[in-house]
Amino acid sequence: MQKITPFLWFNDKAEEAVNFYLSIFRNGKLGKVSRYGEAGPGPAGSVMVATFELEGQEFMALNGGPHFKFTEAFSLVVNCETQEEVDHYWNKLTEGCEESRCGWLKDKYGLSWQIIPRQLGELMADKDPEKSKRVMMAMLKMNKIDIGALQDAYEGK
Repeated sequence: MQKITPFLWFNDKAEEAVNFYLSIFRNGKLGKVSRYGEAGPGPAGSVMVATFELEGQEFMALNGGPHFKFTEAFSLVVNCETQEEVDHYWNKLTEGCEESRCGWLKDKYGLSWQIIPRQLGELMADKDPEKSKRVMMAMLKMNKIDIGALQDAYEGK
């Protein structure tokens, strides 16, 4: 059992969201599902709490009603090795959502994600401040991160 588990509060679409996330991540699995009974407060038979795992990270999802909403103050970072990975996660998670700058997006359930290639941190941490500045300036113009464009900025192209 994981010591700390993110707990995601949905209005009434926890089951749909969990299935959506499981369809995107290659290493995902559904865990335990608890459903509301006749006593409610949710509709009988609907998911109350579901546990699931994405890439080894455990999560819990609750259908808790409209009392709380996700904000950008909490986001999930997906660390990517290749542009193909960036494209895969970006394209899937942006279906019916809000794209933002610098690799950020808010999915159709309101949860914020960052789709970040490993190379971004490496290039921005360069000891040459001019190189890291060029990378930062290039990134600030992007929604989805383009590794090739970051590399070009790093090299001064």
